[in-house]
Amino acid sequence: MTREVRESGGGWWCAGVRWPGEVPELGWSRGGRRRVSVLAYGAGLGFRAVGERHCVGARGNVCPLGAVVPGRSTGGRCAECARLDRAHSVAADTMADDPRTYRVYLAWFGPGLVKVGITGEERGAARLREQGAVAFSWLGRGPLMAARRTEEVLRAALGVPDRIPYARKRVERGRLPDTDERAAEVAELYARAAALEGRGWPESLERLPLEVVDQVGIFGLDRAVEPVSEPVPLPASGPVRAVRELVDGGVVAGRLVAAAGPDLHLAVAGGGVVVLDTRLITGWDLTAESGSDVRVPLIDIGGGGVQGGLF
Repeated sequence: MTREVRESGGGWWCAGVRWPGEVPELGWSRGGRRRVSVLAYGAGLGFRAVGERHCVGARGNVCPLGAVVPGRSTGGRCAECARLDRAHSVAADTMADDPRTYRVYLAWFGPGLVKVGITGEERGAARLREQGAVAFSWLGRGPLMAARRTEEVLRAALGVPDRIPYARKRVERGRLPDTDERAAEVAELYARAAALEGRGWPESLERLPLEVVDQVGIFGLDRAVEPVSEPVPLPASGPVRAVRELVDGGVVAGRLVAAAGPDLHLAVAGGGVVVLDTRLITGWDLTAESGSDVRVPLIDIGGGGVQGGLF
């Protein structure tokens, strides 16, 4: 990422992390130009925010107001663009005639932290990686309305939510049980969901066999990396600080040790791992920055209090 930004002369807007495959990428835009930076665990990453943060627009269109948005907004959109973006999403239930095939999935983010959701079949597991699902299994496939109905049935019958606050996912990711325990919880939920066939399960939804996919390795949560000086493994307790917001002149730089969903885990100078939610960097002009420090406002991941000032 650093090399591409520097060569372009700076001023690129980041579109956040993408997961088209099993390797994370950062999307970039500058005017009508688009670029992608493939991220590698163990590589250095650094940038400086410049000026003000602006609305990223909706559905690929530039915000007509050029609105300034708050630094702590994970949406990165003004109210009008957020409304337009939401209106054209699958979650808005405005696409009843969508002819595509959808899949229902069961996603696991930590002990007792599971959800049900749907995604377009052509997207594969990209949606699960975007959400930072540590493990998952497909449950069924079929038309959009059948998939949506199944989602509703599971919420009502099993008490399984369709949304989990991202802060909770981040906390649980730092204290994961072993692979077998993760798989067992997904399998248990799958069995309970499959038992609903004939009891509210839409006939047009084909049930898929249980196959638990564990993404800890894809996210790099099971790896140790080697920075320039000495090996710095991801601590067993996980990272304890997260970037709260960017500010004009704020610098983020470190060595990438893991990535999950929109989060990048950076080993920083002086030791320790800091989480950067890339949804916070959309809409900023970013320029290359060398060094190995993080100098933006940080917050304790566990909610133990905000650390003030610039670090």
